[in-house]
Amino acid sequence: MVLRFIGIDPDTGQQGSPTIWVDAEKRELVLQGWRPGKELEAECAAFEAPGHAAGIPAHEAVIRIPARMVPMLREACDVAERAGL
Repeated sequence: MVLRFIGIDPDTGQQGSPTIWVDAEKRELVLQGWRPGKELEAECAAFEAPGHAAGIPAHEAVIRIPARMVPMLREACDVAERAGL
Protein backbone atom coordinates (compact mmCIF):
# COMPACT_ATOMS: atom_id res chain seq x y z
CA MET A 1 0.00 0.00 0.00
CA VAL A 2 1.31 3.43 -0.92
CA LEU A 3 -0.41 6.26 0.89
CA ARG A 4 -0.22 9.77 -0.46
CA PHE A 5 -0.04 12.16 2.47
CA ILE A 6 -2.40 15.11 2.03
CA GLY A 7 -2.24 16.95 5.32
CA ILE A 8 -2.34 17.05 9.07
CA ASP A 9 -4.39 19.28 11.37
CA PRO A 10 -2.41 22.53 11.52
CA ASP A 11 -3.42 23.00 15.16
CA THR A 12 -2.47 19.47 16.15
CA GLY A 13 -0.18 20.32 19.08
CA GLN A 14 -0.34 17.66 21.79
CA GLN A 15 -4.03 16.83 21.31
CA GLY A 16 -3.66 14.20 18.58
CA SER A 17 -2.95 14.44 14.93
CA PRO A 18 -5.95 14.18 12.61
CA THR A 19 -4.45 13.28 9.23
CA ILE A 20 -5.66 12.69 5.67
CA TRP A 21 -4.15 10.39 3.03
CA VAL A 22 -5.23 8.98 -0.34
CA ASP A 23 -4.72 5.27 -1.08
CA ALA A 24 -4.77 5.01 -4.89
CA GLU A 25 -4.34 1.24 -4.86
CA LYS A 26 -7.47 0.65 -2.78
CA ARG A 27 -9.24 3.71 -4.19
CA GLU A 28 -9.91 5.17 -0.74
CA LEU A 29 -9.48 8.28 1.35
CA VAL A 30 -7.82 7.37 4.65
CA LEU A 31 -8.65 9.52 7.65
CA GLN A 32 -7.17 9.56 11.14
CA GLY A 33 -9.22 11.48 13.64
CA TRP A 34 -10.41 11.71 17.19
CA ARG A 35 -12.66 9.07 18.67
CA PRO A 36 -16.17 10.30 19.31
CA GLY A 37 -17.59 10.57 22.77
CA LYS A 38 -20.24 8.04 23.81
CA GLU A 39 -23.09 10.47 23.09
CA LEU A 40 -21.93 11.24 19.53
CA GLU A 41 -21.26 7.58 18.77
CA ALA A 42 -24.75 6.68 20.06
CA GLU A 43 -26.31 9.41 17.93
CA CYS A 44 -24.49 8.14 14.84
CA ALA A 45 -25.42 4.55 15.66
CA ALA A 46 -29.10 5.51 15.92
CA PHE A 47 -29.14 7.11 12.46
CA GLU A 48 -31.28 5.33 9.89
CA ALA A 49 -31.84 6.18 6.23
CA PRO A 50 -32.73 4.15 3.15
CA GLY A 51 -29.86 1.75 2.64
CA HIS A 52 -28.34 2.57 6.03
CA ALA A 53 -29.48 0.49 8.98
CA ALA A 54 -29.04 1.70 12.53
CA GLY A 55 -25.83 0.71 14.25
CA ILE A 56 -22.12 0.85 13.48
CA PRO A 57 -20.78 -2.42 12.07
CA ALA A 58 -17.83 -3.90 13.93
CA HIS A 59 -15.57 -3.32 10.91
CA GLU A 60 -16.38 0.42 10.76
CA ALA A 61 -15.66 3.39 13.03
CA VAL A 62 -16.93 6.90 13.58
CA ILE A 63 -14.14 9.48 13.74
CA ARG A 64 -14.08 13.23 14.20
CA ILE A 65 -11.82 15.66 12.36
CA PRO A 66 -11.79 19.42 12.78
CA ALA A 67 -13.68 21.53 10.25
CA ARG A 68 -10.49 23.52 9.68
CA MET A 69 -9.31 20.47 7.69
CA VAL A 70 -12.02 20.93 5.01
CA PRO A 71 -9.46 22.30 2.53
CA MET A 72 -7.40 19.11 2.99
CA LEU A 73 -10.48 16.96 2.44
CA ARG A 74 -11.16 18.88 -0.76
CA GLU A 75 -7.57 18.34 -1.85
CA ALA A 76 -7.83 14.62 -1.12
CA CYS A 77 -11.02 14.43 -3.16
CA ASP A 78 -9.36 16.33 -6.02
CA VAL A 79 -6.31 14.00 -5.91
CA ALA A 80 -8.59 10.96 -6.00
CA GLU A 81 -10.66 12.40 -8.84
CA ARG A 82 -7.62 13.35 -10.95
CA ALA A 83 -6.24 9.83 -10.46
CA GLY A 84 -9.53 8.42 -11.71
CA LEU A 85 -10.32 6.69 -8.45
